[in-house]
Amino acid sequence: MTAQDFDPVNYVNPFIGTSNYGATNPGAIAPRGMASVSPFNVAGRIDLNPLEKDSQWLSNPYVYENTFLTGFSHVNISGVGCPDLGVIITMPTTGALETNHQKYGSTYTEETAKAGYYSTKLKKYDVEVQATASTRTGVTRYSFPAGKSNILLNLGLGLTNEQGAMAHIVSPTEIEGMRMVGSFCYNNPEAAYPVYFVAKFSKPADNFGVWKTPYKNEGEEAQWMAYNGKTRIKERFSREVVGDSIGAYMTYDFSSPEQVEVKIGVSYVSIENARDNLENEVGDSSFEEVYAQTKTEWKKKLRVVEVEGGTEDEKTIFYTALYHTQIHPNIFNDVNGEYPEIATGKIGKTEGTRYTTFSLWDTYRNYHQLMSLLYPQEQLDMVKSMLEMYDENGWLPKWELNSTETFTMVGDPAAIVLADTYLRGLTDFDVDKAYEAMLKSATQIEENPLRPGLEEYLKKGYVSVDAGVPGPVSVTQEYNAADYAIALLAKELGKEEDHEVFKERSVSYRKLYNSDSKFLQPKHIDGDWLEGFDPLAGANFTKNPGFIEGNAWQYLFMLSHDAEGLIQLMGGKVAYEKKLDAVFNEGQFDMANEPDFAYPYLYNFIPGSEHKAQKKVQELLKEYYKNSPDGLPGNDDTGTMSAWAVYSMMGFYPQVPAETTYSLTAPIFDKIKINLNTDFYPKENLVIIKEEVSGKNKAGEIFIDNSPLNTFFIKHETLINSNELLFFQDLE
Repeated sequence: MTAQDFDPVNYVNPFIGTSNYGATNPGAIAPRGMASVSPFNVAGRIDLNPLEKDSQWLSNPYVYENTFLTGFSHVNISGVGCPDLGVIITMPTTGALETNHQKYGSTYTEETAKAGYYSTKLKKYDVEVQATASTRTGVTRYSFPAGKSNILLNLGLGLTNEQGAMAHIVSPTEIEGMRMVGSFCYNNPEAAYPVYFVAKFSKPADNFGVWKTPYKNEGEEAQWMAYNGKTRIKERFSREVVGDSIGAYMTYDFSSPEQVEVKIGVSYVSIENARDNLENEVGDSSFEEVYAQTKTEWKKKLRVVEVEGGTEDEKTIFYTALYHTQIHPNIFNDVNGEYPEIATGKIGKTEGTRYTTFSLWDTYRNYHQLMSLLYPQEQLDMVKSMLEMYDENGWLPKWELNSTETFTMVGDPAAIVLADTYLRGLTDFDVDKAYEAMLKSATQIEENPLRPGLEEYLKKGYVSVDAGVPGPVSVTQEYNAADYAIALLAKELGKEEDHEVFKERSVSYRKLYNSDSKFLQPKHIDGDWLEGFDPLAGANFTKNPGFIEGNAWQYLFMLSHDAEGLIQLMGGKVAYEKKLDAVFNEGQFDMANEPDFAYPYLYNFIPGSEHKAQKKVQELLKEYYKNSPDGLPGNDDTGTMSAWAVYSMMGFYPQVPAETTYSLTAPIFDKIKINLNTDFYPKENLVIIKEEVSGKNKAGEIFIDNSPLNTFFIKHETLINSNELLFFQDLE
């Protein structure tokens, strides 16, 4: 097979991450799509135990183990930790009309999932379902047997716990409406918002209607309500129906087997825009034509990296991880450029691309660095989107979803992303505005939504347990990480005084290091240690007074920008290495927890022990990343887990956020060609080679353009100006 024939789409397995709480789904989506079509199987029974979306804090519309499907949702989130969206659900059925999803749901078989495509067969109805999608439109094709058939549009069911919807049957071939969503992580519920849709059917229905299931009243009033709590079917009703548990249906009576295609355009602005999105992107195109276009788009995206060697499973793991990094952040503006602004309630308009779904506590650590390298234009558009949010909201985003700030997790991560992007040479954005926004969040004490406890942090150097801020040790470390990024950007911009101030602030976590326990510990405002410290408390999402989603082990080494400082605190490199070994040997490393991500690479800071970094990274890849539904170590966190795998399989990693230095280990593949964007980078490609040790070379030696590197670190600028990075390995 020639390089021209190589198609990485064949190595994408969308089922990876659909088990083990990876929170991905196997549905059809275009790169960075606003719309997607996912099987929805988290609203009903499982053969062994009950499975219902609210019983397990499920944040995904699909769990691999379940086999009871209640439809196909058309707006979804991939790899997040809280439920939202998962709405505008269609379901094909046969026979008599049934509107209760517990009754019309079906088991299924013959599942297939590819990049941009999903199919299955509903056993109860003998109906084949195929799905694909353009950027803003989901397309399904239902193959019905002869007889009476129905296509249901359920607007009551969804992952979101927000309620309220509207449906309007425009004609026997079209339904329009909206569904309220929001309350991600049950935060900021007052900011709930609508998603609009237009659904077009390829064949006119023989009959149609809407349904509504009202609340069930109790007491005296209920005696007079014959319809109390009962579903009302309104046949051939062509006016709007509004409520919580509502839906619409199209009914057919086929004399022979037939196919019906359903195209659903979505918008967060209006029904008119949803229709415009559908017509502009899909129009009269057939299912095959839409899928072919989306498959082509995926091929272009994934061919930015071409690999040779390795096993078929390793290629699948790699390209599926790269695929998962191209889902979020996703496109938010309609084809006409319109989108709802954050906080203002106004409709904005962009000439470029407005992105949404910024899980920044996760993605600042590795994801945006990868986008800067592989997809620099996308990364710049993401930065510009973040600055637009600052214009609209007065603050940089923290965890933004569809122009709502969810305030999920801790820290000030946007500052790190902005600095990192600029320092990697992607400077085509308003850096003065970015710096102004970063300083505001880092210095404004009053009414600061990004840095609670900032006044204490500025005075004491840490956030205390008395501040009422969850996870004060974690929060202190996150503020340090952001301050380090600001310090680096300040230096680049020639702001020396700011550089010194923020550099000093960036290591204030040292005040929380207890030389007796050899851990970071929570403190009171008066400087006394909080009593009852337990370094194990906080693992597996249990409560801990000092840390967020982790324990003292899992946060001890997080601030790799001050590795040398921590080495000194611990008493030298021997003690540091011993403690780092203990993290792994005592089972305290959590591959599913972002603060731990750089831990295996920290061995590169210890002369003579760099081989441990390579060994540990490869062990972690083998243990946690698999070509199977449980093939992610946990929640993909909008591509962050996947980004770790992409980097690690290529043999380098951005160890320190906002520093442009990569830490080197070894590639998994024999040859990796990174096709660089020449609008931003001087070379067309960078080639990474793995060769077996022979002659005078030793295992672990690294060469850059035929010159020995003599270090396990390399600057981003050096890398992108190079032709070849060569790793010598003992391949036995």
